[in-house]
Amino acid sequence: MARASGQFALPLDWSAGGANDGPLIVGTSNADAIRYLHHVSTWPVRTAVLTGPRGSGRSLIGRIFARETGGRVIDGPTSVSEEAMFHAWNAAQASGVPLLIIADAPPTEWEIALPDLASRLRAVPVLTIGEPDDCLARDLIEALFAQRGMAIAPEVSSYIVPRMERSYAMIHRIVAALDAASLEQGRRVGVRLARETLLSQGLIEPDLLERQDKIQCP
Repeated sequence: MARASGQFALPLDWSAGGANDGPLIVGTSNADAIRYLHHVSTWPVRTAVLTGPRGSGRSLIGRIFARETGGRVIDGPTSVSEEAMFHAWNAAQASGVPLLIIADAPPTEWEIALPDLASRLRAVPVLTIGEPDDCLARDLIEALFAQRGMAIAPEVSSYIVPRMERSYAMIHRIVAALDAASLEQGRRVGVRLARETLLSQGLIEPDLLERQDKIQCP
């Protein structure tokens, strides 16, 4: 399993996905949301909304939440009708079984035609996953390679992270590009292949003499 970013005291069950999932990497961008989801008994209402960029592990968090709490997850507000979501909200309050809705944006930005649903969602806490910090980016790169059965040396991610756009989407693009280049050229993923491939595709910034290839992580 990849290193966990930061020093967050979370239950072991919340650090790994299921049989078909990779590890859940915990860092400053998602730790608050995970803590909140772990303490369902403190929720003011039995529903919460989890937002974050695509590729941030939000669906994985939802699957772990469902497994650990027995709660229901709606992955995308458009995946069900407004009437179905309204009934799911009511059922969660009546039964005490928590409901988690995963979305790109908070409910205030949704187009909701059903007034009763809109009023209920205004009372729902919104949890936000931010873009990854350096440590989470490093750990996620290494975890995604491990999922592909490829081990990379620490200096590879230490080279990439200071030069990349800090986003989950970019991390997934970089890993896919390096995987493809490694297969095509029959070379292991090292700093040289990373430099050649990612610079040629414009996925990282050019080398700068003053740049430090060192990530300060706990």
